[in-house]
Amino acid sequence: MRVPPAAEDGVRLSATTATSSGMAARYAHAIFELANENGELDRVASDLDQLDLSVAETPDLARLIASPVVSREQHASAVAALANQLNSSETTRKFLSVLAAKRRLFALPSIVAAFRTRLAEQRGEVTAEVVSAKELDPKQVASLQDAVNAHTGKTVRLATKVDPSLLGGLVLTLGSLQVDASLKRKLQQLDVAMRGFS
Repeated sequence: MRVPPAAEDGVRLSATTATSSGMAARYAHAIFELANENGELDRVASDLDQLDLSVAETPDLARLIASPVVSREQHASAVAALANQLNSSETTRKFLSVLAAKRRLFALPSIVAAFRTRLAEQRGEVTAEVVSAKELDPKQVASLQDAVNAHTGKTVRLATKVDPSLLGGLVLTLGSLQVDASLKRKLQQLDVAMRGFS
């Protein structure tokens, strides 16, 4: 089997990423418009947040929806059961059914992200992603939200995620701005500094 050159791989990966991003944006637009027409934006947004959290916290589920060898019927059955467990709206259930039928469930996390962006734009909100080593408690989230709001002068919605590999601290991304206050980053900086003494 021929192994393509690294440069060619890079081009293929970039094209695939761009295609996936465009597809996610189209599906996010579709569910957003449908939810808006039905007066269910808040309900569908909550449904999608719960689905996204379930996928993020359940490796088996993440593998299942990403697997190309799982049949459409199995995908449809799995997401129908999940939607039922989460008490998702009928609009969300039908949307998941369409994704399963078209074998697009693998893009669900990207679709949810694009939906959140669109919803924030409509509400005049700015979304910042906060990745922490462990789950932040409500008081920490509120304190961080106040600080970011004060800095930007806008209402900022925080999308929180957990990444244990950070070891401690957090990484905040707001548009093109990224503040890396993680322990992992500090240890990397320390490692670089120590090399100067060796």
